[in-house]
Amino acid sequence: MSNTMSNIVQGSDYRFTLLTERLIRLEYSSSGEFEDRNTQLVANRDFEPVNYSVLKDHNGHEVEIETEFFHLYYDGGPFAASNLHVDAKYQYTLHDSRWYYGEKASGNLGGTNPTLDLVDGSTPIDDGIMSRDGYAYLDDTDSFAIEDGYFVARIPEESDGYFFAYGRSYREELGDYYRLSGTTPLIPRYALGNWWSRYYRYTQQEYLDLMDQFESEQVPISVSIIDMDWHRTDDVSARFGSTWTGYSWNRKLFPDPQQFLKELKKRHKHISLNTHPAGGIRAFEDAYPAVAKRLGLDVEKEEPAMFDLDDPKFRESYFDDVHHPMEDEGVDFWWLDWQQGTSRSKDKVEPLWNLNHYHFLDNMQRNDGEGLILSRFAGPGSHRYPIGFSGDTVITWASLDFQPYFTATATNIGYTWWSHDIGGHIWGSFDPALSLRWLQLGVFSPINRLHSSENPFSGKEPWKYRRDVREYMDAYLRLRNRLVPYLDSANIGTHDENVALIEPLYYRYPDNEESYLVKNQYFFGSELMVAPITTPQDPTLNVGFVDAWLPEGQWMDIFTDLVYQGDQEGIERPMVSSCNLDGQFKTGETTIRLGRTLENIPVLANLGAIVPMATDAMQRADALPEELDIQVYGNKDNEYVLREHLNRSIAATTITVRGGVVSIVADDPDGIIPEGRQLHFKLHAFTLGGSSEFTLSASQHFEGTPQNDDGQKSRAREQLLQQLQGAEIPYEDKRGVLKKIDDALTSPINLATFAQTVTEPNLRSMVVEYASLVSVRR
Repeated sequence: MSNTMSNIVQGSDYRFTLLTERLIRLEYSSSGEFEDRNTQLVANRDFEPVNYSVLKDHNGHEVEIETEFFHLYYDGGPFAASNLHVDAKYQYTLHDSRWYYGEKASGNLGGTNPTLDLVDGSTPIDDGIMSRDGYAYLDDTDSFAIEDGYFVARIPEESDGYFFAYGRSYREELGDYYRLSGTTPLIPRYALGNWWSRYYRYTQQEYLDLMDQFESEQVPISVSIIDMDWHRTDDVSARFGSTWTGYSWNRKLFPDPQQFLKELKKRHKHISLNTHPAGGIRAFEDAYPAVAKRLGLDVEKEEPAMFDLDDPKFRESYFDDVHHPMEDEGVDFWWLDWQQGTSRSKDKVEPLWNLNHYHFLDNMQRNDGEGLILSRFAGPGSHRYPIGFSGDTVITWASLDFQPYFTATATNIGYTWWSHDIGGHIWGSFDPALSLRWLQLGVFSPINRLHSSENPFSGKEPWKYRRDVREYMDAYLRLRNRLVPYLDSANIGTHDENVALIEPLYYRYPDNEESYLVKNQYFFGSELMVAPITTPQDPTLNVGFVDAWLPEGQWMDIFTDLVYQGDQEGIERPMVSSCNLDGQFKTGETTIRLGRTLENIPVLANLGAIVPMATDAMQRADALPEELDIQVYGNKDNEYVLREHLNRSIAATTITVRGGVVSIVADDPDGIIPEGRQLHFKLHAFTLGGSSEFTLSASQHFEGTPQNDDGQKSRAREQLLQQLQGAEIPYEDKRGVLKKIDDALTSPINLATFAQTVTEPNLRSMVVEYASLVSVRR
């Protein structure tokens, strides 16, 4: 029996709801009652009708449900592997593509974890909804219901979950997951700039002086976080217990907090205070009299207001008496650092869920729809409350090496706005290369929040490092601020179109084996691909290396304008496989070891990519720039839509480069684009009409004759010479390499043959990279 009218197949104690032809809800309730309200995971089940067929009492099965993409078999009774299974209609596994209820799919690509607290290196991560096997299951049995915006006890069900059968259509799967669980909110533009955060006992003047020093160094900071010691910690009577929770300014450090906040606002900073709410509101707090009056507490006995966001009266006092007054004075959002565990019964919502939900909704209401919190991941559905704080990271290369993978896989559970302790928080030792590589990753991360502990030697201020590292750090922090227009465009794309800022490579190349192997490489918005360097420098060559996969097409390094040839059938070129690091060569492969000095990491743009950047590196992140640099990486037709937002208003500027004609069309219904905006085009490795730079205003175009730059070989030589210059190897070895690459008779393949005679593996890789570059034809 086919059915397109009702999406529900129901019996006395089971219910199956088809949401799409690839997504089905599975419920079992011995009482025959089912939950129709939204839950912590689910924000919407109103999907379109689905084509499917149903068989009942057929071949020993009580119910069979079939769509184009799966076939479900159910034999009755409480769900178990023995009576419920689903065949996914894909051929990604050697044996059956069959899922038995309760089974963990072996091909799951991972989701994320609540925290990286004290993790030194990698840690297991929970499952997401993406799987190489083509199917996954997400359980929702234990979540609370949501009614009128509040958490309430749900109707008891023994089983409630969602089976995804999307094959390797990962983007489509993520889009339907967001339809089910709620869209990712727009985050404020200012959050896309640089954040300063440190667990340190700053005085009021020290903190302001620090912000002024960043300004004098021409290093832009958008968000100022004041960690634990903003509140009283050392002058509270022992009878109140721990001072980990606190809401009253430490007047020894901040004698005039209102003036302090005003001064930060004058410097255009957005402000967050760290809180640990578990201790509730106690009698030593400034807000206690108002809280006690509202809640009817015994002031004489110093009766505390116990933390309980399930209690509407406490919730009202918590916001109105404690948080809102400080927000009125200048606090923009709160860092909710909850570490006290979970609720102890199913009658109470897990406190972290309460904090994230109610704080974010409250902040949204008070900021015209631009809500923000910094908090911990509470489970699937947490993407509705950005931004995530991943915990106190250990300062080691192993921790850095895990973060790109951890960040990218979080997209598999819809969690796209992770904020890490960039540079690391605790332990470790002074390592300028590690700090710089971590900062370079941070600039190409969702949120760039510099952070460290109170140790006087662990601060992440660039001027605490030697001159070259300091200059590179400054340059990257300026770059991050210039990238805000590009980041905000991706921010809007996440909210409106369910496309994440950071995507694993397999989202765009699901059938390429290599896309699953290079776990630290990822796409960064629509135009860029990042291969961060997360391992120590070669101590002899003073160069860092990363094994990168180059998908089809041609890829330009945005820092060097060098073009790499990606996967292309029939093309032979010298490459080195990431699985073959002993220096043996194969031809036709597209995994290559890339070497970089400390100055940069590989950030590659598909040829023709268009990336808008603020012209002024000190541009306020919360304002739309009057001038933009439009970077165009290589001569290939492309169209890019720059989307920008202020509060609830969105403008779109379509930038097109096609056949030698550059055009701009702006759609700005609310007039948020600055009047007279100038767009400065910067063409990389090609010219139009003999020009590599020109300026346009809105609704203008530029015509010229495209001409490719022919400087690829000289740029490749310059990169290799720079690397050789810093290498601590014999001068004659360096000269031998130089002679070989400058020999007019040396072809790229011959150069690869020569490379096999080089005994040092990483030096060999540098020669191979040069050979691959000079073999590129455009």
